[in-house]
Amino acid sequence: MFGYVTINTAELEERSRMRYQAYYCGLCRTLMRRYGNLGRLTLSNDMTFLFILLSSLYEPEETIHKERCLPHPVKEREGIRNELNDYCADMNIALAYHKCRDDWEDDHSLLSKAEMKLLQNAYGQVVKRYPDKCAAIEKCLTDIGTLEQQNVLEPDAPANLTARMLGEVYVYRDDYWAEPMRAIGEGVGRFIYLMDAYDDLPADLRRKRYNPLAAYHGQPDYESLLKDSLTMVIAECTQAFELLPLVQDVEILRNILYSGVWMRYQQKQAKPDREQGKLKFRPLSRVFHRPRRRRTASESHVKESDHE
Repeated sequence: MFGYVTINTAELEERSRMRYQAYYCGLCRTLMRRYGNLGRLTLSNDMTFLFILLSSLYEPEETIHKERCLPHPVKEREGIRNELNDYCADMNIALAYHKCRDDWEDDHSLLSKAEMKLLQNAYGQVVKRYPDKCAAIEKCLTDIGTLEQQNVLEPDAPANLTARMLGEVYVYRDDYWAEPMRAIGEGVGRFIYLMDAYDDLPADLRRKRYNPLAAYHGQPDYESLLKDSLTMVIAECTQAFELLPLVQDVEILRNILYSGVWMRYQQKQAKPDREQGKLKFRPLSRVFHRPRRRRTASESHVKESDHE
């Protein structure tokens, strides 16, 4: 369920790309400081978006630090630090822990089980700091699990539970902006759930796993209905977003909500027959191979690619 809420670098100015990178690095360093290398590995674009959104809304005093790190040992990179780093890092850990748990329960992946075990202590710290939010996350995921066990082939029900979960995560303060922030989180949650189900459908059908879109994929208007649904839920999100008095980094946020969230969908449309599989903490690139075909004599001078 990670990797969909990201930037479209092709449509973002260099200054804004560097600013986004500074938020990303700032959150990465906070995860490292609070939870070590394991915490840093859970870093997601999704929580980077929340970090930028909350920072733009509340405009806390920030500092920028230049550091080298293991992934970037040669050149120092800027990282943003403000009062929101810790909250976003903690929510990142909570969602990453439950992502591993979900993968273990769905696929019986030993790697996911190992990652879940390694994250238990970190998640326990988050539970102590934010018991109500963690309880809300756990309740929503338990209810989604019940729907899966009952094989409820109606995407609205689990999508609404995911919406409720992220709506809770997006509310940082119980103030005037809590409701629009909750609405943004809910819109993002519905979009992520539907996009994740769409992304996973080919693999789920082959492996006979639960997917609420399984009952619809054979319909002739399936693709148009799916796109209309995605458009509608992200429109609800952007409607709430535009109510916020945002100035700082608003161009980055608009790039994500109006363009970046569609990047995975566009990749899927460009290569509809590829198995996408579930995303881990960060989107992982894959190389897909196909058998060589025998060249004809007229083609012998042309080097045929082994990769798509």
